[in-house]
Amino acid sequence: MRMISSTAFGLALIAGAAQADAQSGLHQEKDINDGLLVVAVADKIRRECGSIGARIFRARSYVISLREMAEDRGYSEDEIDTYINDKANKAEMRERRNAYFKSRGASNLDPDSLCVLGHAEMNNGSRIGALLKAK
Repeated sequence: MRMISSTAFGLALIAGAAQADAQSGLHQEKDINDGLLVVAVADKIRRECGSIGARIFRARSYVISLREMAEDRGYSEDEIDTYINDKANKAEMRERRNAYFKSRGASNLDPDSLCVLGHAEMNNGSRIGALLKAK
């Protein structure tokens, strides 16, 4: 089950002038984007590391809370879905995710380093670690 796909992970927001406003607006929502980064990091770790799985319900709840934050700030469901599904936004999130890996001594191209990082995240009780579980 892909953590990011259906839950947003949630990574999902839509078209037209309202879309441009949502794109620039949601892009400025630091806490929401930081939350999406948490999801992206956890998802990549669990996909690449055979000894780590996802806490699906916890991840889904976290994504729903991010979506609700955006809705509480006035973004529509369509705007949110468009933002999350935008190719440029996805590419930027991958860059942020890979930079996070690098800053922690891991690489998105090295599953072993992602396993080490994933276990460290779980042991430290980080937000990323909270979305993961040892198999």
